[in-house]
Amino acid sequence: MSALDVDLHGAVGALAIAVDFSAAAGPLLMVGPNGAGKTRALMMILGALAPERGRVVLDGATLYDHDAGIDVPVERRQIGFVPQRYALFPHLDVLGNVAYGVRARPRAERDRRAREALAELDVSALAARRPSQLSGGEMQRVALARALAGRPRALLMDEPLAALDVSVRRDVRRFLADRLRALAMPTVLVTHDVADAEALGGDIVVIEAGAVVQRGRLADLAAQPKTEFVREFVSGRSPSS
Repeated sequence: MSALDVDLHGAVGALAIAVDFSAAAGPLLMVGPNGAGKTRALMMILGALAPERGRVVLDGATLYDHDAGIDVPVERRQIGFVPQRYALFPHLDVLGNVAYGVRARPRAERDRRAREALAELDVSALAARRPSQLSGGEMQRVALARALAGRPRALLMDEPLAALDVSVRRDVRRFLADRLRALAMPTVLVTHDVADAEALGGDIVVIEAGAVVQRGRLADLAAQPKTEFVREFVSGRSPSS
């Protein structure tokens, strides 16, 4: 079974990061107050931020090991990434944006892989549009297609539903839940919304002040919340920052 094993320690500014968890096939949700270190943790897994020590292992292959002197570059880690607000390039059409996720290949191969990814997510008809011509739900699918076009072995998603209007979030959430189940790859998804946890399933890792304070299914967290943040999150209230 595919697995992503993470044990990372470091500091970003004044915030110390210490995260230790494993993600098997399917979504693992990461929640926590604003500024808790969730995005920083994703960046360390991706290789875009340098930890001070620890390990990242994907499907048995070591991507980072401080003690062994291993630090695989971002572009070779085979980890797809969907950032907040999707970060699509406004000067490129949808096909060009998705092809950008396929590195170091001839243009024809990049376009072919991009078209395959768009077809997989049922958005082939958008290929010639610019990001400014897309709805929020369409942008989310295009950003996911770009992440998947490189054929990653794991996926990181930083609040992929936060930029959507409430009116469309439910439908997009349902689509994303179905797609992540079909992909069956280790996926770490940051969210602030308990409805995401209800729809996507899987374990939840709670990070506060840069460290994991609790892990479990939503029902487990609701039955025995260990912090005030967890208590507010599982109740559906907006947790304090």
